[in-house]
Order: sequence, then structure tokens, then C-alpha cells
Amino acid sequence: MDTSAKAAPAADIERAREAAGRLRNAMAKRLVGKRDLVDGILTAVMSEGHVLLEGVPGLAKTLAVRSFAAAAGLEYRRIQFTPDLLPGDITGTLFYDAGSGRFVPREGPVFANIVLADEINRAPAKVQSALLEAMEERQVTMGDRSLALPSPFFVLATQNPIEHEGTFRLPEAQLDRFMLKLLADYPDEGEELDIVVQNADRTGAAGQDFGPAGKVVDAADLVAMRNAARSVRVEREVAEYAVSLVRATRPGKDGRKDLPAQREINRYIEFGASPRASLALYRAARGGALLDGRDYVLPDDVKNAAPAVLRHRIVPSYEAEAERVDVEAIVRAVLAAVAVP
Repeated sequence: MDTSAKAAPAADIERAREAAGRLRNAMAKRLVGKRDLVDGILTAVMSEGHVLLEGVPGLAKTLAVRSFAAAAGLEYRRIQFTPDLLPGDITGTLFYDAGSGRFVPREGPVFANIVLADEINRAPAKVQSALLEAMEERQVTMGDRSLALPSPFFVLATQNPIEHEGTFRLPEAQLDRFMLKLLADYPDEGEELDIVVQNADRTGAAGQDFGPAGKVVDAADLVAMRNAARSVRVEREVAEYAVSLVRATRPGKDGRKDLPAQREINRYIEFGASPRASLALYRAARGGALLDGRDYVLPDDVKNAAPAVLRHRIVPSYEAEAERVDVEAIVRAVLAAVAVP
């Protein structure tokens, strides 16, 4: 059993479940057919992680973040990343106050509860690094002062997978800072018909002007959700399964070589996931269990969370690129190769 998890009172667990349900329902009123995306955002928030969201334009990525911020009653800011952006445009800068005769900090848009970094791969590396440092340290340094970011603090960064001209690819070491990488897929035919029928007459881009959304949870509910997620029980065998999945992505001495399927996988991986992935998978599984109304983790919770945790942490080999084996196929192969307890 997970002896490090401190059990939360039953009332707190129930409060967390009810709060998660209200958030799900509030976001579902604005988003059609985005249950996996909604659950991924809620899981990351409960686990105090950040999300990288990939998808072509028009798939409600921004709307999803705005909807969550409104339903949670949190301060939300959107930063449009462009090639001419400077680190100070995000974190803020010092300016001279003539009245006091000294430099004082002027906070940038990163000082919010929820920050949408739109098209993060369109800004140069120094700007990306400034945001990722704030994500990791939960603070910003200006001059000789360190300013704490608000709590809760959640970053959702988006990137467009179909355009590469004028973009700056995020290095793998920086991608590792995101707890989850979620994919925004096209809706199916029925869902797209619902979108058209319900929203075609609304104003705004793609009919997405839904007006103000009602707040359905408060700060105490969010704290209860995080505390409840930390208290979800994880049996040792399930934790070992999570670690085994991550280690199976490593082709070197740490990777499994005793299974034929594993040896085949190793051909397609240049670099695998770090222990940070093991921690992220462990936490994401707990969040998924809580969203399903349980205070204990099943192996299926680990398996369901694995693609979002691993897909941005695996570097395919040259052989994989030559044979057109993508990361999604590698993750599926890893899940198939590792025995479920």
C-alpha cells in the first residue's frame, strides 16, 4: 500500500468528487465531445502539474481553458507567443519610480492563476525558458527580488502540429516540465453537427461567444480536490507497474531487454522518459481514480494515464523516423509489452 499517502477524511473525498463533477458538467456545457481533454485538465490541476495541448486551430483549445477558469472562479490570462516576444513581456520587468527614486517590479501576465501560453513554439528559446522557469519554480526573479506566483498556478501551453515555418521547437528537456501532453482531436460527425446546430448563430470566432460562465467551485473546493488526490491509495504492485512502464521506454542499461517485444521497442527509442515521468504517471493515475469516484488506483488508471505522460518524453530513434513509427505507436507497444498486475 502507498504508505506515503495521508488519508483524507471521507467528507473531504466526497467534497472533492462533487467539485470535480460540477467542473466537468460546467465545461461540458461549453465543449462538445471533449471529455478526455476536460479530464486531462482536471487531473493536471489536482496534481499541481501543467499541460501541453497539441492540435490544429479551431478545436476549442482556448475555449477549454477559458471554461475551466470561469467555472473555477480563477484569474485567467492569455499570452500570444510571437517571434518578437521578450522574456519581460511574460514575467514583467523593473521600472523606475520617480516618486520613490527606486526601481519597482511591474508584474507581467504570468502572474495569474491560469495562464494560456498560446502557440508556445512561436517564441524563441529564451522566452520559452522564462515561462518554463516560472512553471518549475513558481516564482519570478526581478533584480534582487523573487516574487511568488499566485496559488493555484496552472499553465496550459498550446502548439500547432501542422506548421513549422517560423516556429522554435521546444527542447525535450523543457517538454519534460509539462506533466501531461494532451491531443485535441477532430470531433466525430455527430459531435460536429451538434457544434454547428448549437453555435452557428453565436457571435465570435467559430461561434464560441458563450457569454459569462457561472462559477461552480471556490478556492476551498480546489484545495479539497488536491488534498483528496494526494490521499488516493496506490498499492505497491500498481506503483511498480507505473515504474515498469516508464523504465520500458529506456533503451539503455535501464531498459528491459529480456523480452522479444521489448528488444523490438528499443530499436525505435533514442532516449526514454526520466524519473520525473514516473512521478507524473503516479500522480496522474491518482487523479484519474478520483475523477472516476474511487479512493484507490487500479492498473487501468495507470494504463489510461500513460499516453499523456509519456508521448512528449520519448525521443524516437533515426530508425523509427525512417520507418515512420511515431511516438503514439511506440507508447502503444510499451503498454502491450509490460504485463499488467
